[in-house]
Amino acid sequence: MKRICIDMDEVMADAVAEHLLRYNRDYQEQITRSDLHGKQIWDVVPTDRHSILEGYLLSEDFFGVLKVMPHAQRVIERLQQRYEVFIATAAMEVPTSFQAKYLWLGRHFPFISPSNIVFCGDKSILHADYLIDDNPRQLRRFQGEGILFSSHHNAGVTGYQRVEDWLDVEKLFLGGASV
Repeated sequence: MKRICIDMDEVMADAVAEHLLRYNRDYQEQITRSDLHGKQIWDVVPTDRHSILEGYLLSEDFFGVLKVMPHAQRVIERLQQRYEVFIATAAMEVPTSFQAKYLWLGRHFPFISPSNIVFCGDKSILHADYLIDDNPRQLRRFQGEGILFSSHHNAGVTGYQRVEDWLDVEKLFLGGASV
């Protein structure tokens, strides 16, 4: 059985929506996803407010309230019928996120065994056939096939097979497409 590792933030969980919600609320701004095309939120927010963005990430409730990406639950549950599925999140980038991410996964993806959840930093340590991730940095050194999950910040990135959303993942891995 082939193994798929799946990133959490911006692949399964919509962290950008929560960042935008908090920032726009706190600063009466109207930054949208389209404003972030090809950029990170850090690129469009004034530098003197970066500590505020960091504070959102470090807050106890940030990762716990993220919305699930459309179709992720259904597709991941189906993937488990044909693949060994692991969730691999670079939690070391925000070490305070461990518990919230773990609880979030349990609430929204109860069918994923805790033993199939990997908290790491550099995902090149993963031994899998595929890694679905929005961050090209994580795909660069990964030894299997990297699948780039589209996000505002990776709009101009090439060199990887790209999926736009979970319906594309479903077609790629379950719809008869050869991978």
